[in-house]
Amino acid sequence: MKLCEHKRLQVKEVTLDMAKNMEAAVKQVFTNATLVTDRFHVIKLAMEALQHIRINLRWKELDNENAAIKKG
Repeated sequence: MKLCEHKRLQVKEVTLDMAKNMEAAVKQVFTNATLVTDRFHVIKLAMEALQHIRINLRWKELDNENAAIKKG
């Protein structure tokens, strides 16, 4: 808010992490700006999801392997 309104209206894009409080503040201060989530946080979220899927699939495969061993 230390910038004059004229300067704030000139801002076209603001890069953010995924924090909702920061998003709300930027929307209020830079009303004309497009909000963009930085790619580091997007990739981090995607990698965490992939890791979760990979671990679940690995446990399922271990269960199948153990069941096959029990059957003999």
